[in-house]
Amino acid sequence: LLDIEFKSKEKNLINDSFKEIFLYFNDNQEYFEKNQELIRALVRALVRTADVESVLYHLDKIVKKKTASIDAMATFIYYQSFVNSWKQEKFLEYSKKLDEKLSLYSPTELVKLKNSDQKKINIGFHSADIRSNHSITHFLKTVLYNYDKNKFNINIYLGCKKHQEDATTQEFRNYVDKIINIVDMSDIDVINLIRKDKIDILIDMMGFISNHRLSLYKNRLAPIQVSWCGFQNTTGIKEMDYIIVDRNLIYENEKNLYSEKIIYMDEIWNCHFGFDSSRIEIPSPIIKNKFITFGSFNNFNKINDDVIEVWSKILNEVKNSKLVLKSSNMNFKDSIATKFQKKGVLNSIEFLTHKNTFEDHINEYKKIDIALDTFPYNGVTTSFEAIWMGIPVITLKGFNYNSRSGESINKNLELHELIAENKDDYINIAINLEKDVGYIEKLRKKVFEKALKSPLFDKKKFSNLFFKSLEKIYK
Repeated sequence: LLDIEFKSKEKNLINDSFKEIFLYFNDNQEYFEKNQELIRALVRALVRTADVESVLYHLDKIVKKKTASIDAMATFIYYQSFVNSWKQEKFLEYSKKLDEKLSLYSPTELVKLKNSDQKKINIGFHSADIRSNHSITHFLKTVLYNYDKNKFNINIYLGCKKHQEDATTQEFRNYVDKIINIVDMSDIDVINLIRKDKIDILIDMMGFISNHRLSLYKNRLAPIQVSWCGFQNTTGIKEMDYIIVDRNLIYENEKNLYSEKIIYMDEIWNCHFGFDSSRIEIPSPIIKNKFITFGSFNNFNKINDDVIEVWSKILNEVKNSKLVLKSSNMNFKDSIATKFQKKGVLNSIEFLTHKNTFEDHINEYKKIDIALDTFPYNGVTTSFEAIWMGIPVITLKGFNYNSRSGESINKNLELHELIAENKDDYINIAINLEKDVGYIEKLRKKVFEKALKSPLFDKKKFSNLFFKSLEKIYK
């Protein structure tokens, strides 16, 4: 089980291996209860499938065990974000259960926690994704590109494998005082390293996402610990002091559903740096094609059964319509295609292949008239990309931070008419757009002209507000 190789080019072999793993788990659960390595192996296999419901079914069996690992619990909570089964109360409940599992190290092993006691405030960012032009880098760069170096010292604590460091990592070295890779260090060594650096505010950009180091925060790396951007929900960790959001994401009467204190940004919770490529207003493809083309470039794991049901109804209702899909991981294409085939709309789906360059990727948006957002796990980077290219995005109202990201993006772009009240409204918005090509053109022009003037891409203003928020909680 531990030696299964996932790099095989034979997709059927990979799928058969997964089936064997799940069958083995069902027949031999008592061994999993006693062996954490087997549990971790199962979790690694589960997250490589496109069937989120199956992932959760198997993980549910694991997390009910008293011996459930932190990794299994974190993955279980994280993957609940992809489906419509939990209310926010449940996220908080399970996050607090995970918090109880985190290790507390002896104070005698740890360097004493101190403030920097300097004129400058020491800020730290922790992420495993400062590499490969990862989506997170476009938001972090906004913050780091134009901050006041007379007020702040900034360190990045990197959690990726050292061989994964690349040109993106090198670029960020130009923005900060230092980058330290902590991936091979023990928890105690990392805690002592960051405490010796006298970081005043440490910002976690990982949460429950893979490569997390949650126990670090349980043992307090800095006097102030903040969750922002990478993970869009509560961590449940008592020692995580704040979470940065905006008022579209967490309402005043919902603060008690998050273990952290809320820092509200004035307009939007994050801001995209933008791209080097020039922006050219593109005519809507429907004019030439004589049919409407919807599109989504979101992670296929976000395309759950509810999303497939809604999108299939749109394709069935709108004659000759197409849906273009593209994901950074195309291994799940067959699973998604099978689900659309059962709905009778597979002939209306076009799967785009992975592109080697970002320029090629961003140009694929030229094929789309209207972008369709996923739910409850909304697109973030993909929505910013679509809007950069002048493509309007239909999104669905949500119930928590994670599921309201699309709302916040559209509200900050003043596109309230593309925020659906419910799934039926989502379908009707898409159907009605196809009936009025002139309105589609008007919407696209509005998006193209307003995007760079909106809070979505106003990086100087956002960076200013971001650091003012940090100064406020520091003081």
